[in-house]
Amino acid sequence: MTLDAILDLTSLVLILLGAILCLTAAIGLLRFPDVLTRLHAATKPQVLGLILICVAIALSLRAWPVIAFLVPVILMQLATAPLSAHMVGRQAYRNGTIGEASLYVDELAESRGTPPAAGG
Repeated sequence: MTLDAILDLTSLVLILLGAILCLTAAIGLLRFPDVLTRLHAATKPQVLGLILICVAIALSLRAWPVIAFLVPVILMQLATAPLSAHMVGRQAYRNGTIGEASLYVDELAESRGTPPAAGG
């Protein structure tokens, strides 16, 4: 097998794995019962699936402009997914949507009475 065939086969496998991870993330968003597990499903497999698909595209096209375009896409996803999950989880905690029985450690218990604008 030539190097081009090996890279094409590798990109095919990576796209398939990335698509499966994105599909499991979507199924997890629909099937999981509470906010914390849905946040886990929305961030971890989806981000890894996107990274795998971007790497597969870079391997398939083998061009520097494509890589230069995909690197910021991956970096923005890595920067925004944890931040948005943190903000959604924090708001769910403040609203009381997260059951206290499901928390092992409650580090925000003392800030529960603090208004959001007070910096707590």
